[in-house]
Amino acid sequence: MPFVPHTDKDIKLMLDEIGVNTIEALFDEIPQSIKSKSHLALTDGLNECQMYRLFSDKCAKNIPQTNFIGAGAYQHYTPAIVTDIISRGEFYTSYTPYQAEASQGTLQVIYEYQTMIASLTSMDVSNASMYDGATALAESALMAVRANKLTKSKKVLVADIIFPHYIDVVKTMTHAQGIEVEFVYPQPQEGRTNIKRLPECEVGQYAAVIVSQVNFYGQITEFEALTNWAHAKNAMVVAVVNPTVLGILKAPGNWGESGADIACGDGQTLGLPLSCGGPYFGFITTKEKLSRQMPGRIVGRTVDKDGKEAFCLTLQAREQHIRRAKATSNICSNQGLLVTAATVYMSLMGAKGIKEIALESHQNVTKLAKKLSQIVGVNVRFLHNYVYEIVVDLPVSAKEAKSLATQHNVQLGYDLSLLDPSQQNSLLVCATEIHNESDLDKYVEVLETVLTQLAVGA
Repeated sequence: MPFVPHTDKDIKLMLDEIGVNTIEALFDEIPQSIKSKSHLALTDGLNECQMYRLFSDKCAKNIPQTNFIGAGAYQHYTPAIVTDIISRGEFYTSYTPYQAEASQGTLQVIYEYQTMIASLTSMDVSNASMYDGATALAESALMAVRANKLTKSKKVLVADIIFPHYIDVVKTMTHAQGIEVEFVYPQPQEGRTNIKRLPECEVGQYAAVIVSQVNFYGQITEFEALTNWAHAKNAMVVAVVNPTVLGILKAPGNWGESGADIACGDGQTLGLPLSCGGPYFGFITTKEKLSRQMPGRIVGRTVDKDGKEAFCLTLQAREQHIRRAKATSNICSNQGLLVTAATVYMSLMGAKGIKEIALESHQNVTKLAKKLSQIVGVNVRFLHNYVYEIVVDLPVSAKEAKSLATQHNVQLGYDLSLLDPSQQNSLLVCATEIHNESDLDKYVEVLETVLTQLAVGA
């Protein structure tokens, strides 16, 4: 994208045209009391050549490391064509498609995305995306409480351990509306919630039950039994799913006897790089009867006055710019560029490709688990019921092991003491289709080296 600077002459001409003397005069409505009194210590600007050299020198300091961290953000391969297509100006710089006549391409992409993600989750409708998986879950919880007419409860139950940052966002977004969030966490050695150990509760006690298909320990939950249990208590089921995992596990629309009511998650695995934590996009899909409670836009396909195929914003009545105080949500923007990337990715991979990626990721982590199980003092806590994340217990501090491993250019995994201080010797380890046999062997070699170093140091 070209950079077009304004010269002092350009600025003076524009100010003269609008009848003011300085740029500061354009902001005279800002009270003096909130303006910064000190000047920023900014250096002189750099020209293009100097800027390129500065960032090239900084990038040269980056040390590529083999990554085995998952915990909600997963390193899958992004085909080159995904980046190539979204880098086109029509997609890269487009804004929200308020004017359908000028936005047919953008609207068509969103429509195709909605069709694909609804198919992947076996739901009736999809919105045009959310900010990320955490906000998608929070909005889904709010939606379920609003939509559940079988109870007046404002309680939500999280039925298994999920990503900590999801919980933080859910608490933040539901607290102001008087919604109480309760939790059922499995014991670390159990790995997942046992349906028989759910708390005794009355019918209607919870408006919604959040069921994660794969929990934070990487374990496949009893999602079908939990769905039936929730529905028997007149609670709506909010499914939290990984879209790539849906290539091999049952779609939430088919869970239990009647399926989940709402499905949500993060679309990062669909062709989006890790990117230092974002931006990603969240998705929400639901049954048709709940569509008017769903935050975010819905794009529909119709015909114009000449009978030609056309696309338009079909449902956006939830926004404050239309309904103001009656809006069901203040989510106004969709992650259009990231959704475009996911749409290209899903169209390339298809159902077969997504299934193969999930299977190859599972096979790689299974190979790694077998290799790690042969190391003295190392225990793979759960040797079954996982997809592509496993819990590895070490004889030493996971934090110290991770720190030493970075010197060998390997990221060993997620330190579970960040979740639970009692698990200071445990790692959550992920492998995907990007890892080959050499990567797995390197992990084992580096871990053995680190364990030796720490044993000698002790």
